[in-house]
Amino acid sequence: MTAEGDPGAGAGATTGPPRTVRAAGCVLWRRSPHDGGIEIGLVHRPRYGDWSLPKGKLKRGEDALRGAVREVREETGMECAPGSPLPTSRYTIDDGRPKEVRYWAAEATGGAFLPNKEVDRLAWLPPAAARDRLSHERDRPLIDALMSALHAT
Repeated sequence: MTAEGDPGAGAGATTGPPRTVRAAGCVLWRRSPHDGGIEIGLVHRPRYGDWSLPKGKLKRGEDALRGAVREVREETGMECAPGSPLPTSRYTIDDGRPKEVRYWAAEATGGAFLPNKEVDRLAWLPPAAARDRLSHERDRPLIDALMSALHAT
């Protein structure tokens, strides 16, 4: 078995459709300490050289919301209060496997960022700037979904 629990490709292994990689994350937000406007937390991942939303693979049997909050804490150092569910992102990763990432809006409630191996920078940006900074087009609609969810409350 691999670390994710998938059978290896040893002798006698049967092939079937690739198992979907399950992940979860949050569109982390806070009120700006400068003007009270909304700021979105984006993480820079040096391994990929990209700007992304905090997210990661779920552990075996882990609830998606619990995993999303764990990933926010691990990647940003922030505690958060999850709110509305946001759209699920589905795409194919580099090795050809499908990936499904469930997202929630989450307000940062405290904590402090410390750079680590996985994430070396955390940027708090207004929504339009965050949307522009994101490296993957598939992440941009999540900013719009967060803003809609915040305005609906």
